[in-house]
Amino acid sequence: MAAASQADIKIHMRDLSKVFETRKGPFVAIDRLTLDIPTGCFFMIVGPSGCGKTTLLRILAGLESQSAGELVIDQPKTSQRPGNSMVFQGDSLFPWMNVWDNAAYGLHMRRRPTAEIKEIVGHYLARTGLSKFKESYPHQLSGGMRQRVSIARAFANDPDILLMDEPFSALDEQNKLLLQEELLKIWEETRKTVMFITHSVDEAVTLGDRIMVMSAHPGRAKTIVDVPFARPRSVLELRAQPEYGEFVYQIWGHLRDEVHRARALDEAGVA
Repeated sequence: MAAASQADIKIHMRDLSKVFETRKGPFVAIDRLTLDIPTGCFFMIVGPSGCGKTTLLRILAGLESQSAGELVIDQPKTSQRPGNSMVFQGDSLFPWMNVWDNAAYGLHMRRRPTAEIKEIVGHYLARTGLSKFKESYPHQLSGGMRQRVSIARAFANDPDILLMDEPFSALDEQNKLLLQEELLKIWEETRKTVMFITHSVDEAVTLGDRIMVMSAHPGRAKTIVDVPFARPRSVLELRAQPEYGEFVYQIWGHLRDEVHRARALDEAGVA
């Protein structure tokens, strides 16, 4: 990917750090992270458990504040669009709302016109294969279908930035593959800036434009790699390419030592 001009930068970080105060003393979750995310980039973050990935997403979502450093997020050009929407690892649907109302929630909160809500929600339920289930409630859906509702809700809300925290990690491989395909198709329509956390190198390579490998605690950027595969992508066709396996192996080479180091820190009781 070509270097972005300053005007094309959606998220700018310089020496960003996050320190939590604990009973054992200060815990450095993120240490001097410097990063520029271009507008429209599908940015993947991989790293061992405890390296600060989710903390970083929470800072971007405004749910946490950094302890030090600079964070500049280019704001939407219109006040009608929210700055971000977040898709969580677990089930985040409202159990008392049906599929339609869950998907429409953000639009209702922004008091969008009824006709607009009907058009947008109908479009994203169709794109995620949920039109026939619009009156169903979360307890009547499989885990994969509930995550589809979460994705439909996030895109329907039309955020400037989409934050995704391991949204497919609890799914079986078949559902994961189907949702990866669907997410790629929807993203091709919108080209939103996406920050996506995953533990899966396969998923990072399949979905991303760029991949940041984070170090074990404290969380730093070990390396940032551009994904060399053209878009649009088909998950199965991409994974059948010999170059795909070679690139996955390259990324895993960056990650492997950090996973071993994180395990050693856990066994030593270092927090």
